[in-house]
Amino acid sequence: MSPDAPADHRTLPRRRGAALHRAIFDAVLGIVAEEGYAGLSMERVAARAGTGKASLYRRWDGLPALVLDAVRDAMPHPGRLPDTGSLRGDALAVLTLAAEQLRGPVGVALRGLLGDALRDPAADRLAAVSRGSALAMMRTIAERAAARGECPASALTERRLEAGPALMRQRFLLGPGLLDAEFLEGVVDDVVLPLLTRE
Repeated sequence: MSPDAPADHRTLPRRRGAALHRAIFDAVLGIVAEEGYAGLSMERVAARAGTGKASLYRRWDGLPALVLDAVRDAMPHPGRLPDTGSLRGDALAVLTLAAEQLRGPVGVALRGLLGDALRDPAADRLAAVSRGSALAMMRTIAERAAARGECPASALTERRLEAGPALMRQRFLLGPGLLDAEFLEGVVDDVVLPLLTRE
């Protein structure tokens, strides 16, 4: 039987909360990894997650909203970022973690969501979520650097904090898409560090 073959979810152990969300998000990214964004549907996600479609619609108003939450869940959480002991090391680690996600199903899902954003108002949240997540991660590492004396607290403005991640998103979504080590190091050394280490 295929992983997302229809199953009677009523015969499966009942899951709630975090366990159910985990199964649903894993189902979304699993389908994207195997078949791309076009292979997604609420029916297929429900079947693979072993739950009912109604359970999905109680939580999300449609596929774009569900995929957006799955993508957000997969991205690095600001509270679990590596602490390398330097602003450069932390910034490179954050951008590298994000790039690794974008190279896989998360990146495929984001590109699919961009297409949906032209048609579905629920997907309009994509930019706000993406920007907010990157800003939170950069703020976390920059505040640690300020506490170590590596950068002035006055430099930690939203515009400066989001410049590096914005360049990465631009390249991923509209440029050649290569988020290799050379590009990430250039963003950190040429953009992030000069912006955050000066008044």
